[in-house]
Amino acid sequence: MVRNLVTGLCLAVFAAVIIGMSNLLGLDLEHVALLGAALGGVLGLVPHRHAWGKVAGFVAGFLLAWLGFALRAAVLPDSSAGRAVAAFVVVILITAVAAVSGDRLPLWSGLVGAASIVGAYESVYSNAPSQFLTESPAAATTVLLAVGLGYLATNLLAPQPSPSHQTVRSAVHRRDAADTEPTAEPNATLDDLVAGAAQ
Repeated sequence: MVRNLVTGLCLAVFAAVIIGMSNLLGLDLEHVALLGAALGGVLGLVPHRHAWGKVAGFVAGFLLAWLGFALRAAVLPDSSAGRAVAAFVVVILITAVAAVSGDRLPLWSGLVGAASIVGAYESVYSNAPSQFLTESPAAATTVLLAVGLGYLATNLLAPQPSPSHQTVRSAVHRRDAADTEPTAEPNATLDDLVAGAAQ
């Protein structure tokens, strides 16, 4: 409970800082402040055995979704069919990266990376697909900054749990539960079981 409160407070402060930076530096961060902080928070909060793996998975998903926009701008028609093909290709490639890496780059972090660039750039792209080369870098850098601050808030500033005790406790609980479950003899018939229950 304390960890949730501290983490939420850190994320709230960083979201406000992102908007303050936007006004101070003249950056267009306001519309991605909450999106980036929330996705960075998810990236920092979800445990994974390789901390670098979830960050690398995020970057892979981010880049593949960005390439999906490039594919739409260069080759695919600006229609529902074109968007469907791009979405299919991006998700398949993110899945392939996760599978080839042996889950060192988890699928969920790749999807979070894709969601970050799509959430920040989709509406801008829809308004001017021909401006992909000039507008997509700005959208990418602004959302990456917001995600980075959200990740920093949850991964570095908020207190981290010690999952080893919880993992050991649940493993022991599962083993104890399995040991106490009644088991039937391999050759026991239904009549034998009913007779045994009646005694």
